Amino acid sequence: MRIAMRKREIARRMFAHEFNRSTYKIQDEGEKSPVYVLSPLGLRCNRIFIVGALLEKEEVRADSGIWRIRISDPTGVFSGFIGRYQPEALESLLEIDPPELVAITAKVRVFEGERTMVFIRPENISTVTSDVRDYWIVETAKGTIERIRKMEKEEDEDTKLARQIYSTELEEYKNIIKQALLSLKKFEAI
Repeated sequence: MRIAMRKREIARRMFAHEFNRSTYKIQDEGEKSPVYVLSPLGLRCNRIFIVGALLEKEEVRADSGIWRIRISDPTGVFSGFIGRYQPEALESLLEIDPPELVAITAKVRVFEGERTMVFIRPENISTVTSDVRDYWIVETAKGTIERIRKMEKEEDEDTKLARQIYSTELEEYKNIIKQALLSLKKFEAI
């Protein structure tokens, strides 16, 4: 009997501004099919790698074992939840006191109610230095620039679909990149 091993998806880099606007969900028909979110710049992902300041952590209800977190990058705030199904992340979180710079690898989740919202479900969380945060900002900016170029050329089906769904204003994302990169100078001055 052969057991099929599913390859783990690559964790993508994305600024909070783009992530929080990523409300379109893609899922194949299969019961175990992964759920993807399509960003306004055409990035399809179900895992994300972020670096930012852990602003707050709070237990949703006393003794629930579920914690709500907020992580800030230069463009906005990621929201997430950690619970007993993420034991490594939960154990790490409990040892961190906000505000603290953290790196997080997380699954992307979509909540569909009155309005559609995205949030993260961390798999791993660790404290990092400002050099790591700065490197993440630069690398994430590069990836965002590449997605903008693909959108301008409508290179693939995901960029075409994103343009159709979101009516993406590329200038908005160019300004977000500038905002993120300018934040590096602010930190250097401190």
